[in-house]
Amino acid sequence: MQGLEPGWVTATPGLGRPAQLTALGNGVVPQQAAKALELLTPAFARCPRCRTD
Repeated sequence: MQGLEPGWVTATPGLGRPAQLTALGNGVVPQQAAKALELLTPAFARCPRCRTD
């Protein structure tokens, strides 16, 4: 559900589908959070002493 690992909510004993959806609530989908961080995090300047060769 919503891109979470299998069983994150669905493996909870006694929790039906409506309760699973309620447990998820308005949570941010992990893919959305990752993209938001990518867009909102400023780029860091490359370290002048670091070499990449």
